Amino acid sequence: MPRLSDSLAVLRLRDFRLVFGAFAVSMVGDRMVSIALAFAVLELGGSASDVGIVLAARTLPMVGSVLIGGVVADRVSRQRVMVAADLARLVTQGALAALLITGDPPIWSLAVLAGLTGAATGFFNPAATGLLPAVVPPEQLQQANGLRATALSGGEIAGPALAGVLVATVGPGWALAIDAATFAVSAAFLVRVRLPARLAREATSFLHDLRTGWAEFWRRSWVWSVCLAASFGNLVWASFSVLGPVLADRELGGAAVWGTVMAAMGVGALVGALIAIRVRPRRPLVLSLLVLTMFALPPALLAAEAPTAVLALGTFLAGAGMMLGISVYEATLQLRVPTEVLSRVSSYDWFFSMALQPIGLAIWGPIAAGIGVDEALWLAAALLLGSILAPLAIREVRTMPGPLASPNS
Repeated sequence: MPRLSDSLAVLRLRDFRLVFGAFAVSMVGDRMVSIALAFAVLELGGSASDVGIVLAARTLPMVGSVLIGGVVADRVSRQRVMVAADLARLVTQGALAALLITGDPPIWSLAVLAGLTGAATGFFNPAATGLLPAVVPPEQLQQANGLRATALSGGEIAGPALAGVLVATVGPGWALAIDAATFAVSAAFLVRVRLPARLAREATSFLHDLRTGWAEFWRRSWVWSVCLAASFGNLVWASFSVLGPVLADRELGGAAVWGTVMAAMGVGALVGALIAIRVRPRRPLVLSLLVLTMFALPPALLAAEAPTAVLALGTFLAGAGMMLGISVYEATLQLRVPTEVLSRVSSYDWFFSMALQPIGLAIWGPIAAGIGVDEALWLAAALLLGSILAPLAIREVRTMPGPLASPNS
């Protein structure tokens, strides 16, 4: 394993520092939104169902726009797409904050503005995946992704804590106002990035580019197999998100205890990100999948009625596995997919990985009502373990070489 100073050498690159700074500041704001939106709806007299509708209204447009965003990012400047998305989110989140600070807006207006923000995020994400290889040499992509994951983990810890303080003291509108401001800061960082000149590309139709992206995605079995595993895994992991708070309220001591359990996941994610900065795996996809199996621990421990400290250890390990696994996978994607189609391939990755998540949030309550909460969680743990390991049946997954081998294979 390399020395930490060598692993942080990527920070010497000016343009990566700017991209990293944009990502880090916006992550804190992003992780404030779910809490701020939920309490905004409740303060306006909304029900739990209204909270779910508003949060879903933020997610579904992102799923719907991500394929378009991938094509656009490959056709024009990824930097411009990201800046435009940041400015759009500055406007929508700023408008949402202003409505809440100055009055009592209808709940539907929160859903509409949250949806517009989500749609802009669908353009931002695949462009961001495609931008990183343009500012970081191939041999440092692993470290760059590890540092991005560190920022994400820090946001997972700081964002909810800051949102909770702001909601309790000055109201959810001000938390959303800070989120809007982070998009302005992110855009200010990104406009300063200096990118190499893009090669002229043949003029093609939007549908042609969409089909080409699909062909590039589908011909790489290591991409679609891991992506399908993630899609099914997100559907199953929703069991923990839905049933965990129910059991926490009944048996563990309430919301404060559950907050501690989930905070442990954020701390674990930070540890996993720090490991990702330094690790140089010979078989990156094998490592990624093996550490992601930690996600089967939390539902199993919850079903087994494990003590809170043990459950928190399980979420800590799941968080560490998540960040390490995702960082290694993303570096492999950026290294092995040609840059001219990377955003499109990434957009299909984003789309399929997230597509089943809303369904998962809807089905695990009825499943638990039918077979029992503990039984549902045991089932989820088994399905998670099986789905995460399934891609190892693909030879390309097992044999994919590490970052020091030749790229774009």
